[in-house]
Amino acid sequence: MAKAKSSNPSKKESPECTELAVLELQEIHSAETQLGRVLPRLAKAVESKKLRQLVEQRQEEGERILTELDAALDEMEESPGRKKNVAAEGLINDAREHIQEIEAGPALDTVLIGALQKTEHYCIAAWGTAKSLAQAVGQKTAVRAMERALKEGGAFDEQLTQLAEQEVTPALLSQGSDEAQDEGDAQSRSRRNARTERHASS
Repeated sequence: MAKAKSSNPSKKESPECTELAVLELQEIHSAETQLGRVLPRLAKAVESKKLRQLVEQRQEEGERILTELDAALDEMEESPGRKKNVAAEGLINDAREHIQEIEAGPALDTVLIGALQKTEHYCIAAWGTAKSLAQAVGQKTAVRAMERALKEGGAFDEQLTQLAEQEVTPALLSQGSDEAQDEGDAQSRSRRNARTERHASS
């Protein structure tokens, strides 16, 4: 069982391997809980149907991770704890701010893919750390949960990259070209109108 933190702020601790494993699993539990709350909002905000499907898929995977974490922590006679994972919170808030600041379309899809990948890369690092610690202390349930999360997380990250390269970024570039063309057409019309007015007044 993890030791309570000392009330003396100047005294540093040296946690045992099992304590570190528990703390890492609790951090992951907090991250997945926070992410699970924001993913439905992301799914509604995106324009790409494929991206929406991937976000919904990630939500299902997150729910499974939480279930498996609960089982692993229960075996270790620990609870998920109440401490918020502030690293994950910052990454998730970044995605939430994008939704508030950018209108729906290829630009929002592009930045949300980036935000999702940043969050997933953090999770992959955390899962790997937790797996190593769980292996060291013989916690097989936690090891299996983290192995599955790592496999699914790697696939999710790759799918996001492919979607960005094959669909979302080309759509964003096409949108920029269309806007530039529209602006050019507007300027041409303005110049033609100006010439017509000069001829009419002469």
